[in-house]
Amino acid sequence: MLKTIALALVASIPFSGAMAAEKAVKVDPKLPSYVKVAGVSGNLNSVGSDSLNNLMTFWVEKFQQAYPNVKIQVEGKGSGTAPPALIAGTAQIGPMSREMKAEEMDQFVKKYGYQPVKVEVALDTLGVFVHKNNKIKSLSMDQLDGIFSKTRKSGTPEIKSWGDLALSGEFQAKPISLYGRNSASGTYGFFKEHALRGGDYKDTVKEQPGSSSVVQSVGTDKFAIGYSGIGYKTSEVRAVPISKTTGSQAFEANYENALSGKYPIARFLYIYVNMDPKKPADPLIQQFMAFVLSKQGQEIVVKDGYYPLIPKMQAEQASKLKISYKK
Repeated sequence: MLKTIALALVASIPFSGAMAAEKAVKVDPKLPSYVKVAGVSGNLNSVGSDSLNNLMTFWVEKFQQAYPNVKIQVEGKGSGTAPPALIAGTAQIGPMSREMKAEEMDQFVKKYGYQPVKVEVALDTLGVFVHKNNKIKSLSMDQLDGIFSKTRKSGTPEIKSWGDLALSGEFQAKPISLYGRNSASGTYGFFKEHALRGGDYKDTVKEQPGSSSVVQSVGTDKFAIGYSGIGYKTSEVRAVPISKTTGSQAFEANYENALSGKYPIARFLYIYVNMDPKKPADPLIQQFMAFVLSKQGQEIVVKDGYYPLIPKMQAEQASKLKISYKK
């Protein structure tokens, strides 16, 4: 499993006191508050993940209220667009829903002589969505491979219809309609790596340009299934509980199960930052990231339907950027 998946890191982290039921996710009050500083101005470009597109927009809007002379442009067409933009210098920050690949990192280092700073900014449980009227109780990682993959590296037989998953009535004979992301998406790559064991998607997966398109399509197609970040969930779809193996206990795609490592396709969401370790940090980049990692920034994470960092995680990320907060 790639280091990207949140459960690999957070399974040993104790729950924060702020963690509650799924409908009452709250930011830990111990997170530092952001306080406006003087001397911040300039332009900042962000290119990368569609999964973080709404989140970036919310962060930017709030940050610019404090700094009206700052201009920040956000382009979200997929995680795969972040590394080329960072390398070319057309973006200073690159939101990604997966870690950079080795070859992407190598190209960046070849250009600049140092690695970009990888900053974990939120937690996500990758949702496997069905129509709200679909009564499927749970799915296993092996079954997801059988549904979405043509190579089926788990050894699971191909799953074509809802009847293959023991649904009856009008669903029994209906083929499963598949929706997913395109190859520029970090969510596409993450799901491929973990649910498909690195295998290939079926040719029948209808690739969508954005996460909202996946969820919207599932919400209007009664016999559909699709995957996207949990932040794009709507009232028209339902996130199916997922188990690590067939026959084992399935877990909801919620905050508690992401932190405990019980939900098998949890992950971090990232912002990669071009920051030369031999030079002073750019004040605009540093202050924007300080806001993102602050209590106010993490409250926006919750507002957008994702999950906030706990204090230990937040402190580790702030230290990467040499961020200090006023008491």
